[in-house]
Amino acid sequence: MIYAAITAAQAAGESLRRAFGHDLKVNSTYAHDIKLAADVECQDLIYKILLEHFPNTRCLGEEGNLPGDPNAQHEWIVDPIDGTMNLAMGIPHFCVSIAARETATERIVLGVIYDPLRNELFTAERGSGAYLNGIRLKVSTRTKLSEAVLAVGFAKSQESIDHCLELYKVYGNAARKLRAMGSAALDLAYVSAGRLDAYIEQGVNLWDIAAGVVLVEEAGGVVETEVKKDGSYRVCASSGRIEYPLK
Repeated sequence: MIYAAITAAQAAGESLRRAFGHDLKVNSTYAHDIKLAADVECQDLIYKILLEHFPNTRCLGEEGNLPGDPNAQHEWIVDPIDGTMNLAMGIPHFCVSIAARETATERIVLGVIYDPLRNELFTAERGSGAYLNGIRLKVSTRTKLSEAVLAVGFAKSQESIDHCLELYKVYGNAARKLRAMGSAALDLAYVSAGRLDAYIEQGVNLWDIAAGVVLVEEAGGVVETEVKKDGSYRVCASSGRIEYPLK
């Protein structure tokens, strides 16, 4: 399955690489978000490739689901563009994220995150480790919060924003640096690569984090998630070596 996910991610990523820096068609805008035609086009391409390889699976994605085989053993979880606003604004920080999970247990078994502008391919299979362009990944070995670099994402609800501001008050003094870069999937990939010590977010969707969860865990890190009443996820992913006063 990992080959199919890589093939789909790279195909979608190449489409985004060509589109970057050009005028992009906007399908809809919201108070804190934007939807591009490229979101739908890339998801359709990803679904097509995945189902060509595994016709008896089903797909869950940001731009809509394909129920597929009701008895499917696996389900794909797809974010065709994680960091859509960055792409739309010409900020070179976005990616394609694809994961697969067992339908019976909801256990994520593989994750692929592809950054087309940097040509960085993050991959992980459960029990087989995490890799960046074929090189084994390990989470950060830093143990002091004062030396740590954390990504703290801003979700869209007022409750989540208020909590994030509280986190910034605490970690602005306690950590070495804070980052809010606009792509949950890449934040998780960077934790798996040891570039970040932790990623904390108050309200993201499953497709934002599914691939990154297995990457972090297979690189030796720890991921804590909590499903909120609205179906979004609170997440803290880290090396597991630093204690955090607030999450």
